[in-house]
Amino acid sequence: MAIYTKPRWEKKVDHLLKENGVESYCPLNKVRRKWSDRIKIVEEPLFKSYVFVKVNNGDKTKVRMTNGVINFVYWEGKPAVIREKEINAVKRFLNEYENVEVRPMEFQQHQRVVITGGPLMDQEGSVLDINRKMVKVAIDSLGYILVAYIERTKLSSVHSK
Repeated sequence: MAIYTKPRWEKKVDHLLKENGVESYCPLNKVRRKWSDRIKIVEEPLFKSYVFVKVNNGDKTKVRMTNGVINFVYWEGKPAVIREKEINAVKRFLNEYENVEVRPMEFQQHQRVVITGGPLMDQEGSVLDINRKMVKVAIDSLGYILVAYIERTKLSSVHSK
């Protein structure tokens, strides 16, 4: 699960959670910073104000009561669950690269996409329209065009596979 922290408290919260016996992970990005007299590599949190935790329902209160924690990150009314393979992918990526940049995934009209979740999972389609949270996708693999509004988080570019 992901938790939301006070600004610039990510490392402190990660440390406090580990002291309390909670399995937590704060992805750190190695970044070169230049001062007037030297260049130094520092570790900054990759995701601002986020720390990832692996907890059962009984430990959620302990996490919420930790100094610096604001709350769990919610998605569609439920705490957001991040799959272990996604966390492991972030860890591998940060081990291989420095100065990593985080950007939201952008879609353009007519772009080919694959649906990554829901009843139409693994179907390909073309982006027809883009709203704030939803993308209108034409699914054309059946010989007909089915139009569905799909959350951005459940889409992936065909070229990013």
